[in-house]
Amino acid sequence: DFVLPQKRFREPTEGERAALLDLREALSQLPADATAEQIQQVVYEVGRREPFLDKSGKVKSKDGRPGVTLDWFNMLYQVLLGQEKGPRFGSFVAVYGLNNTIEMIDGALARSA
Repeated sequence: DFVLPQKRFREPTEGERAALLDLREALSQLPADATAEQIQQVVYEVGRREPFLDKSGKVKSKDGRPGVTLDWFNMLYQVLLGQEKGPRFGSFVAVYGLNNTIEMIDGALARSA
């Protein structure tokens, strides 16, 4: 009761909806025992697209490819968690569960349909 009233969910834009659908699909392909690091890699890979791709060169992935802007993670927190900031998303999913996270994505997409 103390947490929910503080949450402020926002609807995703069309581009964000497409990214969330892709994230949902990618998460559904992971094994149930996927590690937080494996999940985080998937989150980064899905986020490595317009408009979340860092073209400035300031953010690079470990393999040297362009990184992901904070806008990607901010969107995940705002749309899915109803807050401005949050934990490392791969770690959150590992603890919360892949199926629960997929259901959370489905809920966010349904709210904005």
